[in-house]
Amino acid sequence: MKFSKRALLKLKKKNKRLKPTKYKKLKRETLRGTIKGTTERPRLSVYRSNENIYAQIIDDTSSKTLVACSTLDRAVKLTISTGRTCDASRIMGEKLAERSLKQNITKIVFDRGPYLYHGRIKALADGARAGGLQF
Repeated sequence: MKFSKRALLKLKKKNKRLKPTKYKKLKRETLRGTIKGTTERPRLSVYRSNENIYAQIIDDTSSKTLVACSTLDRAVKLTISTGRTCDASRIMGEKLAERSLKQNITKIVFDRGPYLYHGRIKALADGARAGGLQF
């Protein structure tokens, strides 16, 4: 199901029983309908929790994860105090870019999921760009 932003808001206003998880899934599917990762340009998918942030580079044609990184990784966790800051997201983005460049992945498509391009999501994208990824 693909909905526009206006349709999602109308749906949320009309049906008060729409659970937040279902609304988030509809919002994510709307964005995902336009973004697909290929072998030339895989998709950088982001998941953000209250404590940590996770990112993985996915090839959608073969449905395989090529590179993954999170603030729980040992290399990242040693340099940060907590995983819920923008600095931690930026460092993780740089580490993800470093790992992807080792596998000859330079161009990607950024999939922010249901999250706004702001704060930790933006910091992760900036860190990945600083590390050498192009999107």
